[in-house]
Amino acid sequence: MPGGWGRSVVTIGVFDGVHRGHAQLIGRAVQRAQELGVPAVLLTFDPHPSEVVRPGSHPAQLTTLRRRAELAEQLGVDVFCVLPFTVELSRMQPAEFVHELLVERLHVTAVVVGQNFTFGHRAAGDVDLLRTLGRRFGFTTEGAGLLSQGEVTFSSTYIRSCIDAGDVAAAVEALGRPHRVEGIVVRGDRRGTELGYPTANLSTPRYSAIPADGVYACRFVHRGRELAAAVSVGTNPTFSGRERRVEAFVLDLDEDLYGEQVALDFVARLRDMERFGSTAELVAQMDEDVRRTRAALNDGD
Repeated sequence: MPGGWGRSVVTIGVFDGVHRGHAQLIGRAVQRAQELGVPAVLLTFDPHPSEVVRPGSHPAQLTTLRRRAELAEQLGVDVFCVLPFTVELSRMQPAEFVHELLVERLHVTAVVVGQNFTFGHRAAGDVDLLRTLGRRFGFTTEGAGLLSQGEVTFSSTYIRSCIDAGDVAAAVEALGRPHRVEGIVVRGDRRGTELGYPTANLSTPRYSAIPADGVYACRFVHRGRELAAAVSVGTNPTFSGRERRVEAFVLDLDEDLYGEQVALDFVARLRDMERFGSTAELVAQMDEDVRRTRAALNDGD
């Protein structure tokens, strides 16, 4: 962790998804840093703390670390700091966590966290304790309220549940943008090519939050360009598939993308995964999926 600067304003958390609630919190930290004329630092952890504390409990991941850094930079963060989350770190007492990491390493002058923030061994520290420690070590603490809409409080857990249910429109609302799944294009069984609908099969990172089985209208992002895509998530029941796949038919593109890093932004759910009685029925439905994808993305004909 760098230590070559003066004072800083720090916001702390996993920030998976960098959703609208996170954006409000980060925005407050950036504003405070600008008022004080110091860098705004986002301190996050990898792997997810739950995986270290309770192995096997890693939640589905809404954003890769690289994507989180990108989004944080767009929100005005000066330094994106990733702290390896280890068993030793999980056992740090709250006062030790604050003194060693925030005071000694980051020279913190102000901390901005969510009002439900916890830290230290067995999550023993909360915002009130952070305030008390701040008075001892010479920094201020701000516990920001959580962002809600109606009865829904925006959180990474809520967004994961939306994606798990295939409700990508609700995820868009909470994230402030479509949920993105990143991956590398790998060889499939080429059945789509035979049907006139060649697909890009994505190999996704471990723990990626993949929407429920179904067909979706997506934006296909590749090397700075965005294209419309009809995306199938599931096991391809018409051909007795067993392996769960993410397959994108990219509209108006005739390129072999094998080995390329791409991303899918899930905009709308079109339908459930279905088993068709014949290849002709499947192709007719795919024609309709493409038409509806264009309509959902306002891409015209």
